[in-house]
Amino acid sequence: MYLFKAFPNAMQRASGIALAPPRTARKNTARVALVNINEPTGSLLSDCFRQFGIEAVVMSGGLPTRLEKEKFEACVLHMDREAEAVMDAARRSPSNSRMVIYGLGGSAQEAMRFSKYGVNAVFQEPLDRPAALKLVRATQMLVLHEFRRYVRIPIITEIAIVSTDGRRFTATSQEISTGGMSIKSPEDVSQGTELEVSFALLTLPRIWVRAQVSWRKPNKTFGVRFDAKDERRFRIKEWIEAYLEN
Repeated sequence: MYLFKAFPNAMQRASGIALAPPRTARKNTARVALVNINEPTGSLLSDCFRQFGIEAVVMSGGLPTRLEKEKFEACVLHMDREAEAVMDAARRSPSNSRMVIYGLGGSAQEAMRFSKYGVNAVFQEPLDRPAALKLVRATQMLVLHEFRRYVRIPIITEIAIVSTDGRRFTATSQEISTGGMSIKSPEDVSQGTELEVSFALLTLPRIWVRAQVSWRKPNKTFGVRFDAKDERRFRIKEWIEAYLEN
């Protein structure tokens, strides 16, 4: 085929057949399900996802059944009473068990009600285009399955923390990697503070691991680095690798 394309020889002219260029395989487009989202909000979200090559599909009615049969890379849904049935169906589905789940409305604390389903991020309402675009940009690598070597997975779950001075408090995770995690909490912790953190992640049962505060920002977020000598952190690494492979 390549000879005929490069050299339009007598054989081609004699046969009168124009050889079509070879077809290139079309890559499947990543899809995000917009679950029971009204038109103005859906239109804004669709535009944000479209900028990163992600197709938005508006869905309503028969959602648990549809999520069990169709493949989606992500979904956006309101953090209300109906959300649990949809999340449960998604996580039980072989094809959607690792889909990125975006909450719409409410706070991270309200999203904690659904932490066992692994909510990844939350769009605040009323929806603001720059903020929505920023959130999609921050998470689109996970939706598109294009991962860096040291990936950070956005996920919201409750963290139980014990400091070396005996303080006990709870916080909310924002991102996790094999080396550490970012956390949101009003608790005052300074850089260098040694902690023990405990959390569960979907298929990962509750785990305790030693860590140290590596940075803190004025917006009540701080980062911890897992203790390299604590072998329990390898369970986190195994979970992240399995999460990315699905």
